[in-house]
Amino acid sequence: MNKVELKEIRFDSTDVILKDNLVRGAILPQKIAELNRNIIFDGNTEVEGAIFGRNVNVRGGEVEVHGAVFAQKEFYISNDVKGEVKFLKTVGSAGSVTARTTNCKPMFCSDINAKSVTLYNCYVAGSIYADEITLENCVVIGGVFATQEASICNSIIGTFNTPRVTLDGTVQLLLPSAFTIEQPLTGPNTRLFNLSLADLGALFRGMPEDSNSGRIPMNLEADEVKSTLVEGEKQCHLRTFTVIGKVLAADLIDTDKFQNHFLLTAASLGPQLLKTYDLGNNADGSPAKLESTSICNFMFDVLSGKKEPREIDATFSLADIAR
Repeated sequence: MNKVELKEIRFDSTDVILKDNLVRGAILPQKIAELNRNIIFDGNTEVEGAIFGRNVNVRGGEVEVHGAVFAQKEFYISNDVKGEVKFLKTVGSAGSVTARTTNCKPMFCSDINAKSVTLYNCYVAGSIYADEITLENCVVIGGVFATQEASICNSIIGTFNTPRVTLDGTVQLLLPSAFTIEQPLTGPNTRLFNLSLADLGALFRGMPEDSNSGRIPMNLEADEVKSTLVEGEKQCHLRTFTVIGKVLAADLIDTDKFQNHFLLTAASLGPQLLKTYDLGNNADGSPAKLESTSICNFMFDVLSGKKEPREIDATFSLADIAR
């Protein structure tokens, strides 16, 4: 972001419209009249502190907010926004968080917490907590935790835990297990994969993948484990969809060289890290720096199939294990 062109701004009790502005501090209400103030981003704006508003609306790109954001009613990113949109800390709302963008990839470098969350084409480095969650063409490094239901389409997520879930398109999990109460609803094109044994580090660097690595196709019937949780007279039936058996078998090989944990930890910590780490050198000899933007671009390359993990070889030799 070109800070030379930004100008500082002062606020009153009316709506705050930000365009070509650099805000050195926070945008927080100082009196009762400012509680109903809307915060509107028209583009090319950087805010170094936290934000509180009745509604927070992003209408133009090149926006970077370093502090936490909270909207009483709605946090909304317009679908025609272009340019970089980045929120480095938690985004929350007592109502909804909505982003249906088609021309950019908004980056949320921490958690999202709201009553309902609807995201399209977004990157979330943390987790999402809401009553209802809808994701399409998104990457969520953490978990998708919905108290009522979740709808996930063509996305990469860490895991999900929700009473009801609808899965459509290609859904890929970064962690070995996911949880629900009711049987998931699926479409005719639904495919579920697990990336916990994929060699993401090699893919990130543009290097050949390890021969023992690969993504695991999941079957909602074969990979389902049913459990009953009891507390007093209350019972809760839980469905777990897991490949943990395959992961435990694969732990006999050195999965640390895949560098997945390092890559995903750096992604989830994001701006909290005091320095920029790297995974060594890329195929062209340049450092493979673990920066938020580079990790975001890489995960979307995996999501789109531009960088596709190999299928794992599901066979192994007991004699080799004995040796």
